[in-house]
Amino acid sequence: MPQMDKQICIPPELPELLKQFTKAALRTQPQDLIQWAADYFGALTRGDIPPVRDGSQPVASSNFAELTPELLKILHSRVAGRLIIHVNELGQMWKVLSLPPELLNSVINVGRFTEEIEWLKFLALACSALGV
Repeated sequence: MPQMDKQICIPPELPELLKQFTKAALRTQPQDLIQWAADYFGALTRGDIPPVRDGSQPVASSNFAELTPELLKILHSRVAGRLIIHVNELGQMWKVLSLPPELLNSVINVGRFTEEIEWLKFLALACSALGV
């Protein structure tokens, strides 16, 4: 039987951390909250930029975000200087940012990418989708 009279010590930074996490989740509206939360806290742990939409980016009515320069910056930082990224890994990053899967498929088709994607070529093609 657990000991009930023992007091739990709450770290002083926990309330602010949870407040920032909650705000980020509400702004981003991820499709897969559990995966997004893992990526969010993983990014904080590594000192990376978490996958968060800023307040100027509207939440699309279809639950998909629009591709923005800020989201491309987040993707680029997560690729971390690699020249090649696997299509499944990129697909997961794309999903965490709640970006439209049809846009990912379109860029992959235009670039004629297969399982391994040349990151800078993909990034350039994705940038061209910003003006559409």
